[in-house]
Amino acid sequence: MQTFRSLGLSELLLAGVLDAGYTTPTPIQTQAIPLVLAGRDLVGSAQTGTGKTAAFVLPLLDRLAADEPSRSVRALIVTPTRELALQVEASVRAYGAATPLRSLAILGGVSIRPQLQRLARGVDIVVATPGRLIDHLQRGSIDLSRVDVLVLDEADRMLDMGFIRDIRKIVKATPASRQTLLFSATMPTAVRSLARDILSDPEYVDIGHSRTPAETVVQRVCAVPSNRKMNLLYHVLEHEPVHHVLVFSRTKRRADRVKKKLVKRGFAAEVMHSDRSQRQRQRALHGFRNGRVKVLVATDIAARGIDVDGISHVINFDTPRQPADYIHRIGRTGRAEAFGEAITFVTKDERTYLRRIERHTGSRLIRKAYEGLTV
Repeated sequence: MQTFRSLGLSELLLAGVLDAGYTTPTPIQTQAIPLVLAGRDLVGSAQTGTGKTAAFVLPLLDRLAADEPSRSVRALIVTPTRELALQVEASVRAYGAATPLRSLAILGGVSIRPQLQRLARGVDIVVATPGRLIDHLQRGSIDLSRVDVLVLDEADRMLDMGFIRDIRKIVKATPASRQTLLFSATMPTAVRSLARDILSDPEYVDIGHSRTPAETVVQRVCAVPSNRKMNLLYHVLEHEPVHHVLVFSRTKRRADRVKKKLVKRGFAAEVMHSDRSQRQRQRALHGFRNGRVKVLVATDIAARGIDVDGISHVINFDTPRQPADYIHRIGRTGRAEAFGEAITFVTKDERTYLRRIERHTGSRLIRKAYEGLTV
């Protein structure tokens, strides 16, 4: 059996891994860590919940900890959402607790002043969202000319969100001699093209099938009239063995309405989408993590940015239009080999989206009916 020690990590990093409670590396970690330690450029593709973050954070920390801290930015990790940036930076701090390395999350939705102050004092590792990072580059408040390692995390999501120009500007601001790691849950043509342009003779690590969800997720479909969706949601929450539920809505306005109706019904619910302030989003996510919030209603902004243990159910209140969004959404449950359930509500108008999902995954989802609520 592989161990983190057998992957070549230093004793300093092994201490951080053990303190975080990890003993056995996942397949993506087993394959990626030795390659990154060897200095290779890497393209990694893996399902959500497979330990991808540690696969690049651990060897990155190992490389930087071997040198004296310079307090100049030597590693840059770019993520599509604020929540993911905070999550990755928290992992950097946890795994690197025994090292003198300093890290900083740079993201929008919060005051830029504390970020400017921290950058002026010097940091070794920056985890950033593209928009706010471009702001700092334009201000001249960040210097990327000494970056040794560049990581693009969830590259497909960043391209989906329209960040391709920002990404290319950011890459251009880093040295050509850097080590580049690109991770993506799916590998569409645009991501493969970006990889060809910015990586040098990369290794490829592909764990599982990006077209299929984790085997630990039970997937069900409920055909329902559009005017009965809310009643069906009440029924599932009140009669199914749910305890930590993530509900996905297509629009921000609908997410707000669903949350308000759930609260009125007596559920401990919160909402998370891009119109909420960063403080509101963090409060909602914190409440969801500590169990105060039982139901979190979100738009796809949360599909890649929520890493919460013990999510028992993902409910697609609206059927996702794109199969890749379906994969990312339901990947929030059944993580780290735990079991979870995904239930997708499908109206007559949404059947086309369901057919796309089933063609994409190559399997017919289980049909489930609730008497009086579904058709």
